[in-house]
Amino acid sequence: MLNKWLNGFKKTQENILGRLNALVKIAPVINDLFYENLEEILVTSDIGVKTSLELVEALKNEVKAGKINETKDAINKLRELILDIVKMNNQELNISKDELSVYLFIGVNGVGKTTTIAKVGNLLQKRGLKIMFCAGDTFRAGAIEQLKVWGESLKIPVISQKEGSDPAAVIFDSIEAAKARGIDVLLIDTAGRLHNKKNLMEEIKKIDKVIQREDGKKPEEIFLLIDSGTGQNAMASAEAFIKNVPDITGLILTKLDGTAKGGMAIPLIKELNIPVKFICLGENVNDIDEFVPEKFIEGILGEV
Repeated sequence: MLNKWLNGFKKTQENILGRLNALVKIAPVINDLFYENLEEILVTSDIGVKTSLELVEALKNEVKAGKINETKDAINKLRELILDIVKMNNQELNISKDELSVYLFIGVNGVGKTTTIAKVGNLLQKRGLKIMFCAGDTFRAGAIEQLKVWGESLKIPVISQKEGSDPAAVIFDSIEAAKARGIDVLLIDTAGRLHNKKNLMEEIKKIDKVIQREDGKKPEEIFLLIDSGTGQNAMASAEAFIKNVPDITGLILTKLDGTAKGGMAIPLIKELNIPVKFICLGENVNDIDEFVPEKFIEGILGEV
């Protein structure tokens, strides 16, 4: 799996680590020019202006304290500072021991929710848990059939209604069925929605309320899926989703293997204060893993 992480982050590592190594060669002395170049590299690596400035300022403080003398040491310290960021809110999956756990998946159109649900379901099933899918995306043409195909392939039951049905009604049926069958984790698909579409965001709130009413508690996990290829544009979308659904518990970063913008995970974790729970590193159903900070840092910046 470590090789899969390294391969998945190959483009991001070339984008960030390659330029940092080049900076060390051309600027062996720590000075204002070094800081300016470092800041530019970080900002243009999708780490964002705010987080980049804070990282550079932290490095300056280390230099002033006499703890760092060479640019090579500064880059090593940068790795440690970024690791501290991505570790600060790393949390395990929430799974109830004695009752049904509900996982709700939300995000914009085209982020890969249905495929990611299959990946998460497959991963949890391999750990011995009984899984069920809910085809709550009744809007997108083919979404229900797509989830059914995954369910048949993975031998995971799927609860669905016809296209155009009320998603809340499908979720109600799914919760009842999951409880009756002794399911451990119910994974709920939802239609993709742009964060600026008020009626669709209100629908998510309704779905959340239905789950709480029928299951007697909040979903154990509400996952916001982020397309890693969107880079810093993901921040505004994520903030809008959080404003409407404040109880989001975790992020899932999709399509990391196809982008050089993996650095976007750093400001998302720091500024949103929501942990990344899963990362998707390919199109295969097995190309998913729980987020591990140390693997992430090694993937984009080499070993600490």
